Formats: sequence, structure tokens, C-alpha cells
Amino acid sequence: MRSICVYCGSNTGSRPAYAERAIALGTRLAREGLTLVYGGGNVGLMGLLADAALEAGGEVIGVIPEQLVEWEVAHQGLTRLEVVANMHERKARMFDLADAFIALPGGFGTLDEMFEMLTWRQLGLGDKPCAFLDVEGFYDPLLAMLDRMVAERFLHPDQRRDLWHGEDLDGLLAWMRAYRPAQASKWIDERRRNALR
Repeated sequence: MRSICVYCGSNTGSRPAYAERAIALGTRLAREGLTLVYGGGNVGLMGLLADAALEAGGEVIGVIPEQLVEWEVAHQGLTRLEVVANMHERKARMFDLADAFIALPGGFGTLDEMFEMLTWRQLGLGDKPCAFLDVEGFYDPLLAMLDRMVAERFLHPDQRRDLWHGEDLDGLLAWMRAYRPAQASKWIDERRRNALR
């Protein structure tokens, strides 16, 4: 594992702990010699994350759509800033650059990007580890929703277990380094799927 993509908020959120966790993660990735891939912004948790990694001597690659550059939120002090045409290109490029994916607290964009990676993995388009690095239970309701998806048979239990969630950064990095993707089919009931053909 050489690089990790981190999705997180372009706002800092309501609790100091969110900023503290972003700074701690950026610093840790740099000290581990892992390249940070992220959305290229200089605002919110994104900016704090990138600045922390840079200050600790790390390599930071930002990938940002043209529209956001025009809004003057692009970070100009990165190791490399790649400007792409749109969000679709951004997600594909970040996938190419990263060996793993972490979501810190954030909003629509953070969830959109992480769930696209989970969907690609579910469909066999990738086999890279995905994790929610939580802060004070921020993601607990979301994980409860995933458990509901399993209970209602919209999500395979093995694919739910294939997603790491917690607050322990040491545990997260150890899990990612030892990661082996689940081999579960997207289809929960293969007989029913075959009957529909």
C-alpha cells in the first residue's frame, strides 16, 4: 500500500474533534510514507488534512474539477494538483491514484465518493479497501442503515463486513495492510437471479 485517498468535508463541522482527526490522519499518513490523495481543496477538513500531511513531509496529490478551481478553493501548495473536467473524472482519477479509501466526516460529496467506490467494489470493478474513520459516533447512524440493508436483504452480509468502521487509526491501517476483499456475489439469492434470466 503506497497511497490512500481520503474523502472529507469542505467544511470543518461543528466539533473541534473533526478537525483534530483530520490533522492527525494527515500527519500519520505522511509519517507512514503513504501518499495522500484527496479532493484538492484548501478549505474545511480537506485543507486541514492536506496541510497536516505537507507539514509532516508527506506527498499530497489533489484532484479537483475545473468548477471548483474557478471558485478559488484549489490548494496551490500541494505536491501535485490535477485539474479535471468534472466530478466523474475526479472519482475515476482518484481511484487510479489510490490503493485504499478512507472517509472522514463530511456531507453529500464525501458520501457520494465513498459509496461509488463501494459500488465499484461490489460490482467487481475494483478490490481496494474502504473504511469510515469515525469521530465521536458521526457515522453510527449510517452504519445502522447499512445493517438495515442487510436485514432487509438488499446488501450481502459479507459485503457489509468488508467495510471497516471505527475510530482506531492504528487498527484501520493494520486492517488495510492485511486486506483481502470479500468474494461474495452482489446477488443474495443466486437461484432467484438465475430464474429471472
